[in-house]
This record gives sequence, structure tokens and C-alpha cells, in this order.
Amino acid sequence: MSVSSSTSTSTGGSRQSAQIIREFAKLEGGGNARGQADAIRFRLVSYNILAQVYTKDHFFPHSPPPCLRWNDRSREILNLLKNLGSDFYSLQELDEFDSFYKKKMEGLGYSGIYIQRSGQKRDGCGIFYKKNRAELLLEEMVEYNDLVPPVHGEASSSDKRNAPLTNRNNRGDPKQGLSVTSSPQHHGDPNDPRVRFKKDCVGIMAAFKFKHPPHHVVILANTHLYWDPKLADVKLAQAKYLLARLAQFKTLVTDRFKCTPSVILCGDFNSTPGDEVYQYIISGNTLSASSDRPLEELPLPLCSVYASARGEPPFTTCTPKFKNTLDYIFFFPSDGLMPVSILQLAELDSPDVAGGLPNYSHPSDHLPIGAEFEITKGKNAQIRKSI
Repeated sequence: MSVSSSTSTSTGGSRQSAQIIREFAKLEGGGNARGQADAIRFRLVSYNILAQVYTKDHFFPHSPPPCLRWNDRSREILNLLKNLGSDFYSLQELDEFDSFYKKKMEGLGYSGIYIQRSGQKRDGCGIFYKKNRAELLLEEMVEYNDLVPPVHGEASSSDKRNAPLTNRNNRGDPKQGLSVTSSPQHHGDPNDPRVRFKKDCVGIMAAFKFKHPPHHVVILANTHLYWDPKLADVKLAQAKYLLARLAQFKTLVTDRFKCTPSVILCGDFNSTPGDEVYQYIISGNTLSASSDRPLEELPLPLCSVYASARGEPPFTTCTPKFKNTLDYIFFFPSDGLMPVSILQLAELDSPDVAGGLPNYSHPSDHLPIGAEFEITKGKNAQIRKSI
């Protein structure tokens, strides 16, 4: 396994951090069209960077104190993004967007779009893209609070979706911890849908046009679903809503720009490969594979990049109490879009994850996942030059 490291001195001055940056591994049979004039190749990385507002000592008692400090973590995250050299970054638990990441990423040649979580939450989901490679055509925000039954006088979900496609961020007070008892969303009857489905989770969808021929359009969606395993029905409802919205967005982009866009969905789904959310996204099945229940018709059938290549990684998040796979990159399996390489991840016995994350090798409790895609499409997939 190819691994590179980047060494920098922590602000504490007591030791140096040896950041681990793994490389992309070529997939068997991938990259056969590199020499074709109409082929496009691009790199995508999805990463839950761990919002700084959540880096409390009592949440991560196993982490060295410098690994939780903003000055150290922000520098390490930025260094990791720089060295991965991706064309697109889908980031979850992104806070300090306006005050730090937007300007810093612009310095690296990226533009960004962002949606902050609803209510009083300070983090959200963002997408950064290389300005010299792609142009933003259209963006749309997804707020899962749309699933909450409206009360008299409130705007309906359809009203929200028909509103102008702009960044509808809410700036609120800092989130007061991660515990269930301290979160306002848990006050009230959990069986009341107005309480149960109000989790302030969000997503973002965007259509990009590549600047070089054949000027193909790709749709990239990024999300962070609710975390609590006891509310699996809430996570499943969010996943169904997201896929329905993504299918509508694909139709909108297709009709407005007269193109056949590729579709990629990634993020932190807070669901393991055996969970209902994962099974629904890849098959329409919300139960076990042995169930006799008819499969639901998916609005947009998707495949997992890692599962279709070498199998899902053993884990994408790692703490002493929990180590499993929660992060995924899904893609619409058209005849013109295929992954040609994937970002390698740590193994179960890798020394750089021993003891749990964050640590001096990894600035978040999640690992970045990534893929390099190749698009080889004919004239019917090319966007009109008039755009």
C-alpha cells in the first residue's frame, strides 16, 4: 500500500505530526480511454472533517490535546486537502466556512458552495471545485426538516423547493454538545413526527460543466444524514427524500442545459453497509437480502464505488468505542462514467489509526475517501456550446 507522509510542527511545540496521506490505487481495467479526445478524467474526495465546534475533550479523551486545537487541526486539514490534489471536495461537518476555508481554498485554486445546518447548528455540507477545471451551473439545497409535517402558516416542502436556488444558510448560536439530553431536537414526544424528524440535517446538490472539451456536465451531491441508530426510520426517510430530490434535480439539469449529466452522490450516511439506508440506496430494499418484501422502485439507482471495485473498506471512522464504515461515494452506472482508481484507506491493523482518531496522523475522526472517474461519452452527452 502506497502511503506518503507530511511532517509539520504542532503549535504546542512538544512533538511533530506525521500526517498520513494515502494514494490513489488504479483499478483493474480502469483508464483505458485516457488517450481518447473526448475522455474526461477527474478526482473526487469526500471527507467528514470533524467540525471544530464538536472537538471537546470529553468527546475525544483518547486524542492528544494538540490534535483537537483549531490552529493545529485547520492547518492539518488544509494540508491534507492540498496534497490529495482532488478536483472536487465534498466536505461534511464543515464549519468556519466564511472565516477560514473559503479564503484558504480560494488560495489553492478552488471555489466553494455551502449550506449550514438548520436551527442553531454551526456546521454543514460544502463542495469545493477547481476553478480552472469546472464551472458551476446550478445548485440546490436539501433541508431534511422538510420532512417535518407543517403546522398552520408554515411554508410547505414544495414551496421551499420552488424557491430560488440559493444558499439558504441559518446563522445561529453554537451547538451545545452532542449528548442526546442537551440537544433541543430531543425535547418533546419522540413519537411526534414534528419532533422525530426535525434533526436539522442538510445536503447540497450542484451541476458542474467541465471547461475543456467535450464540456460534459456532472451532478455532485453531498450530504450528512442523522447519526442516532435508534432512529433508523428517520435516516431512511432522509435517504429516500434525498434520492427523490436528486432525481428531480437531474431532470431539471437535463432539460435546462440539454445534456445527459453524470451523477455522483457522496457523504457521511451514518449507516453501515448492512443498514437499511445503504441497502435502499443500492437496491431499493430496506430489509435483509432474504426478505420477501418487494423492492421499491428507486428514483435513481446507484452503485457504491468501493463496493463495485474491491469491497467497502473495513472502516471510515475510528474511535476506541466505534470503528466501522459510514462514508460512501455512490454513482449512477451509466455507460460513460466509470471509476478508474480509488483512494486507499487504513487497514484494521494500521499503526496510524491505533488508539482512535483524531491523532497526529489524521485530523478528523473520519478518513477521507476518494475516487478518480473517467467519462467517455458521445455527442449526446455533450453540453451545448451555447451555455
